[in-house]
Amino acid sequence: MFRLINVQKEYDTGKHKIHALAGISLQIPCGKAISIVGKSGCGKSTLLNLLGGLDRPTFGNVVYKGTDIATLNQQQLAGYRKSAVGMVFQSFNLIHSLSAWENVAIALAIGNVPRRKRKAEALNLLSQVGLDDRACHLPAELSGGECQRVAIARALANSPDVILADEPTGNLDSETSFNIMELLTSLNKINGKTLIMVTHDIDYARKFSDLIITLKDGQIISQS
Repeated sequence: MFRLINVQKEYDTGKHKIHALAGISLQIPCGKAISIVGKSGCGKSTLLNLLGGLDRPTFGNVVYKGTDIATLNQQQLAGYRKSAVGMVFQSFNLIHSLSAWENVAIALAIGNVPRRKRKAEALNLLSQVGLDDRACHLPAELSGGECQRVAIARALANSPDVILADEPTGNLDSETSFNIMELLTSLNKINGKTLIMVTHDIDYARKFSDLIITLKDGQIISQS
């Protein structure tokens, strides 16, 4: 699904350059659950952002199904983010003034789903993540785990092939974290979504992943 060829990413702070990724080459197969692990600052989130089209490499190729997304213009990148990938973040990134179903419906609107169909489709997606009875609640009225389920439903809104999750359990207690991981991996195993997640928890990575990629100082040091 993805092929990365000598991918480098530098950030210029003005005083010096930070080498977030230092020449990564990697193949990610379709339909697998992949965990990216490593210490803070090793380049995990940078790698995920490149796969999601949220950032561009300084050098190298990020190839998705034969297309180098690093060469796409802004309009093409927006189309890629809209249709190919669904993003799940540690901080949920929900709009606090909107209900659960309205947060999901925004993603459907971006995907050009007709207005008359959005609520029904949003409710269906929330049902898939076990939130049938919480659809009309605001984020402030939901638990952390419920907010993350809304975020997952939103990520599924336009039927992406890939779910990219950046520390999806980072703000959750251990029981809720386990439930969220089970939900994400069920999307992989049952629905065939490719799941690529950044996690600090090596135990979860071992339990729920087909492949673990370990980064250190912007380089891959192991794949297992």
